Amino acid sequence: QVQLVESGGGLVQSGGSLTLSCAASGFTFTGVWMFWVRQKVGKEIEYVASINNAGYVKYYSDDVKGRFSISRDNGNNKLYLQMDNLGPDDTALYYCARDKRGSIRGQGTQVTVSS
Repeated sequence: QVQLVESGGGLVQSGGSLTLSCAASGFTFTGVWMFWVRQKVGKEIEYVASINNAGYVKYYSDDVKGRFSISRDNGNNKLYLQMDNLGPDDTALYYCARDKRGSIRGQGTQVTVSS
């Protein structure tokens, strides 16, 4: 079955950086777009970034454009999210997902940004 396991979250000060990782299994990773989504406390899941199967087409939400970078390693079935210049509003549970709405996602990794 589909397994998505995120890691790399933590507590960071405003202006800091983190890199999230996602290990994927149970499906043909190289054949699909992949997504990062996040959920803030009390809010619905929101789209963060996406990448095509080959890794050269990337899209970002307006909130993270210019600060976050999505990438993938198809040889190892891994997805990454490099996050720079983090701010308190980036505090959320981050998921890697098979779709933009996060209906198929992992257990998430918590990112907390202190001001």
